[in-house]
Amino acid sequence: MNLPFFIARRYLVSKKTHNIINIISAISVVGVMVGTMALVIVLSVFNGFESAVVSMFNVFDPPLEISLKEGKTFPDSLLPAEKIRQIQGVEKYTRVLEENALLRYKDKQYLATIKGVDLNFIEKSALDTLLIEGDLVLAADSFNFAITGFGIAYFLDLHVDDPEGFLSMYVPDRGKRLNALSENTLRMETIKPSAIFSVQQDFDNKYIFVPLRFARQLLGYEKEISSVEIWVDNEKQVSKIQEKVSQLAGPGFTVKNRLQQQEILYKTMKSEKWAVFLILTFILLIATFNVIGSITMLILDKKKDISTLSSLGAGRKIIQRIFLTEGLMITFGGALLGLALGAIFCWLQQEFGLIRLQGGESFIMSAYPVQMRAGDFLLVFGTVLIIGTLATWLPVAGLKKRLANKGNTSLD
Repeated sequence: MNLPFFIARRYLVSKKTHNIINIISAISVVGVMVGTMALVIVLSVFNGFESAVVSMFNVFDPPLEISLKEGKTFPDSLLPAEKIRQIQGVEKYTRVLEENALLRYKDKQYLATIKGVDLNFIEKSALDTLLIEGDLVLAADSFNFAITGFGIAYFLDLHVDDPEGFLSMYVPDRGKRLNALSENTLRMETIKPSAIFSVQQDFDNKYIFVPLRFARQLLGYEKEISSVEIWVDNEKQVSKIQEKVSQLAGPGFTVKNRLQQQEILYKTMKSEKWAVFLILTFILLIATFNVIGSITMLILDKKKDISTLSSLGAGRKIIQRIFLTEGLMITFGGALLGLALGAIFCWLQQEFGLIRLQGGESFIMSAYPVQMRAGDFLLVFGTVLIIGTLATWLPVAGLKKRLANKGNTSLD
């Protein structure tokens, strides 16, 4: 058996001359364990929220979106639609015209974003799983219908089963000069709501879906669109399809995947995750001061043992390795316990939702979401070991100087 490891293990579990050393050693293990467990849990919760947000955005954000680099709208003939549709993996090609509009329902008004889409938008759409009222219908023959977010419906007190409940939409008339806001300078169309969806507050309060033909009629366009949404049959092939679409679209257009469409949001979420990680790592660093105290007091308590080992021919490096191994055992043990307890807690949260979200009954999730990732566990374990090694090395380095001052240089 390795001599430094054997002695270090004996020192760790055996009773010390002063009981306070055992207490400090136990506190050191608990400190490392709690810090490790906190890192695992917090990172897993951030992963859970990230996955939840991504899944919500995936309902509305297409795998690929084509838009102008400069400008707001463009004739749909500028894009080679047929060639893009023929790309292997492209499942759906949907033209979109998006604009802000003032909504009026009876005596109430609300400013929202109308999203005019091709009728194929609802094909294989996840909206049908998010409906809380009505039927997923955009058009029936020449009749147009609107699918509105729950937040919009709530503010307008809108109900789809009201036979006289037509929704009026107002937008500025591009052909007239807007000196003052009046009905003479606005274009207006009415439409019947057919359904109400609910997914997330930002979407529920913002969007109302209408047929593309209705949006063009309201805005005074003939062939213009603001973007094209492309849906694919295999998410793993998005990068390849994006490259081919970019080549066909030309230099005047940008083709963005889901991450690029919400780039600021995803970067913010990543930044918040690593900011919290650094804060907890700093707290863990403070907790490892107990390891420094524990090793320092152990060295003082084992002065006679150190002299005996030196007399028996043990060099400075062997003696240093004994106490370095002791510190690593404390750190390693605390880290393993922390990882295990963190994993158990995350599993319990996944299965039983132990910690509930305040007001979660009205949200898409009632408890804090968690998602464990092997990479996070390895990162936390490596971080704890690095901090623990540095904390252990400080008192051990001091021991080297004391041994050198006693004239033990011949013991190397």
